[in-house]
Amino acid sequence: MNKKLLALLVSLLVICSIFNSFALTPKFTPIEPKELNYTYGSLEPYIDKETMIIHHNKHYKTYVEKLNATLEKYLELYNCTVYDLLTNLDSLPKEAVQSVKNNGGGVYNHEFFFDIMTQKKTIPSARLEEAINKTFGSLDNFKEEFKKASLNVFGSGWAWLVSDQGGNLSIITTANQDSPITLGFNPIIGIDLWEHAYYLRYQNNRSNYIDNWFHVINWDKALINYTNPLK
Repeated sequence: MNKKLLALLVSLLVICSIFNSFALTPKFTPIEPKELNYTYGSLEPYIDKETMIIHHNKHYKTYVEKLNATLEKYLELYNCTVYDLLTNLDSLPKEAVQSVKNNGGGVYNHEFFFDIMTQKKTIPSARLEEAINKTFGSLDNFKEEFKKASLNVFGSGWAWLVSDQGGNLSIITTANQDSPITLGFNPIIGIDLWEHAYYLRYQNNRSNYIDNWFHVINWDKALINYTNPLK
């Protein structure tokens, strides 16, 4: 075999090796932002259209973008769902934990929040209301306790109705974009208490925002969350 042919074969082997290494490397597929199940103005007069546009198109989508920027750096995270990430923070690369907690929490919490609202008039199902009555005494008592917890959130955060593994209900709050699923709870309903969620309509009157938010809760979705924990 002459030297030219040998050199050609070696070159081909190198090219094939490089090609195969790229072919075997998983391609990063970014998380796509979810669209709303209703129009931006559907929740008027309780949640105004401009707030919903900014909330969904700016704040939520920024969390999606920042989470994607983090995940793209770590091959081992390419196939993980947001739920997987937030329920396994201790197993993530150390450098990725805080970004996933903040931005992954921002994605999960906002998607949950948008899905738990509706323009339709809904009421708690008999099954969910029975569970609420068992824990809080009545639906009205639950609303009072939920509002109290929401008002006591200092700065930015969330209030949640959650269940534990035994199906027991409780109200918890989380700071910033911390998520109840990281704590082992299943969220049933949740309210965004960051000012960007209500300031245009309510300014600093968080109390009125909470009262009006009860009008747009999707209790049908809440029942699904209660009986079929989200993943």
